[in-house]
Amino acid sequence: MNRVLSTLFMLLLVIWAAYLSMFTVDQRQYALVFQFGEIVKTVKEPGINFKIPFMQSVRFFERRVQTIDAEAPDPYNTKEKKNLLVDSFIKWQVADAGQYYRATGGDTAVAENRIKQIVNSRLRDEIGNLTVADVITGKRDEVMANVRNKVNAETSGLGVKVLDVRLKRVDFPDNISGSVYERMKAERRQVANGQRAMGTKEETSIKAEADRQSKVILAEAYRKAEELRGEGDAEAARIYAEAFSQNPEFYAFYKSMQAYQNSFNKKSDVLVLDPSSDFFKYMKSPGGGSAAPAKPAGK
Repeated sequence: MNRVLSTLFMLLLVIWAAYLSMFTVDQRQYALVFQFGEIVKTVKEPGINFKIPFMQSVRFFERRVQTIDAEAPDPYNTKEKKNLLVDSFIKWQVADAGQYYRATGGDTAVAENRIKQIVNSRLRDEIGNLTVADVITGKRDEVMANVRNKVNAETSGLGVKVLDVRLKRVDFPDNISGSVYERMKAERRQVANGQRAMGTKEETSIKAEADRQSKVILAEAYRKAEELRGEGDAEAARIYAEAFSQNPEFYAFYKSMQAYQNSFNKKSDVLVLDPSSDFFKYMKSPGGGSAAPAKPAGK
């Protein structure tokens, strides 16, 4: 009986010792194994690991990306000595758990405070070399890349890596924002007026070119029409000439009939002509010659 109890006790002791010696590292964590206050092992891969019970302890650290969000905008001066209020945020994560623990004691607040100080200092240097326009629009991405690279060079001793630094908002202090906005509106208005003037000039140029092309097209069409009309008249004259050469008498008779028709188009038309005029040539004689003299009566 005592032997059974001893065996059971030893089995429970082994299970308890195994339980105390095992620890699990999540994929979202790093683990540091300490022995008498000194780091003896860094666990980066997730899974089950072992330690010496009572002699070694384990501490876990976040490996996911963390965010530092500014509580309030910070004031900065530009190259033009103008004040700006800049609201930013920082993305960072632990890169070396051992170095991180030695530099900050594993305290996230201490790490974030150090990172914010370095980022603010580098932002101040970068913005101090830029104009307001560069900060707001033109060179923001370039500024952020420069700040991130410089911050990473300075925070490597903290065992962290800064992944991104971004500006959420850039604004002017309340005491000067009104005048700045009015000046910006005036500048935009000037640009808009310039664009409108260019548009009006372009419109006038396009209309003038269209009018010129229209006149050229009409002139070309008129010239072509006159050429075709001339060709038609020439062809008609040729046909008339051929017809006249084949039967001159019939041609003269036909033209006279057309003249009679055009002259007596209306009943009210009146012509005053000499009866011996050639106009009445075919009225006197169908053949067009002089009428035969009448024979004296009774002879």
